[in-house]
Amino acid sequence: MSGELVKFLSDLKEHEALQFVESALSEGVDPGTLLEDARQGMNIVGKRFAEEEYFIPDLIFSGEILKGIVKMLEPHLKKTKEHKPMGKVVIGTVAGDIHDIGKDLVVFMLDVSGFDVLDLGIDVPAQKFVGAIKDSGSKVVGLSGFLTLAFDSMKETIDAIKQAGLRNDVKIMIGGGQIDEQVRGYTGADAYGRDAMAAVNLAKGWIGG
Repeated sequence: MSGELVKFLSDLKEHEALQFVESALSEGVDPGTLLEDARQGMNIVGKRFAEEEYFIPDLIFSGEILKGIVKMLEPHLKKTKEHKPMGKVVIGTVAGDIHDIGKDLVVFMLDVSGFDVLDLGIDVPAQKFVGAIKDSGSKVVGLSGFLTLAFDSMKETIDAIKQAGLRNDVKIMIGGGQIDEQVRGYTGADAYGRDAMAAVNLAKGWIGG
């Protein structure tokens, strides 16, 4: 069975993917394994988009399939949270970018890992991040972006956080698209997350979970 969900999702076969997940869960397959397969499938979709084999409608459709998968997995992944959340995380897709596929997966994984997540949505102006940090007292901020134009928005957002006198109070992670160490250095972020689990591990490390 290994690799079937990866192929169904990366080939945009919605019915087959959802049916496979339903069957796998009934057979006792670890939901975490299925989530990892879904992540791998989305990585392939992202590569095909970058190589212009897939286009924006395909990307959006893959996101809808992923949301369906996550909805099925959520009751099986959801753990009883402690009375006190592990910590607060502010997250959003930066100004000029409306992609939410990766962000939503990170939000979901942070949530099931016990974090109190404030999701600001997409196309978020820098000052909205600043306001959310002030209001929530969050020590961790996640900036998401799929398009290369998001790199400048990430830098501008981090500069705005710095100008507001909050930079020393928060740890900032970035992720999505073609993010790498060079982009991290350009934006001034503390780290970049390769995937949703990397984001969770960064948050745990910074908050001490």
